[in-house]
Amino acid sequence: MSRFSDTLERLAATIEARKSADPASSYTAKLLSEGVERAAKKLGEEAVETVIAAIQGDADALAAESADLIYHWLVVLARAGVSLDAVAERLEAREGVSGIAEKAGRKP
Repeated sequence: MSRFSDTLERLAATIEARKSADPASSYTAKLLSEGVERAAKKLGEEAVETVIAAIQGDADALAAESADLIYHWLVVLARAGVSLDAVAERLEAREGVSGIAEKAGRKP
C-alpha cells in the first residue's frame, strides 16, 4: 500500500502546485480555474467510466479508469480546499465501526 500512498501524495502535491500555473499550459490548472462544478462533473464522468470497466470485467480498463477517477477526485478536493488529512480523519473515525452502524449514526 505504500506505493499507492506515495503516488497519491505526489499527485496531490502536483495538483496543489498547479493552482498557480497557467491554465493555457496545464490541464490541471485549467480544471481548477473552471470551478468546483466543472471538476465535480469530470469526477462523475470518470466514476461512470470506472463502473462500466468493472462491470465489463476489464482489469486494464478498470485500473486506467480508476487512475482517472482518483486524479479527478483529488482535483475536486483541491478546488474545494479539502485536504487528504481531512479525508483520512473521517476514515479513521470509522475504523472498527460497522458500516451499518456508521450509516445509522449519520445526521440526516
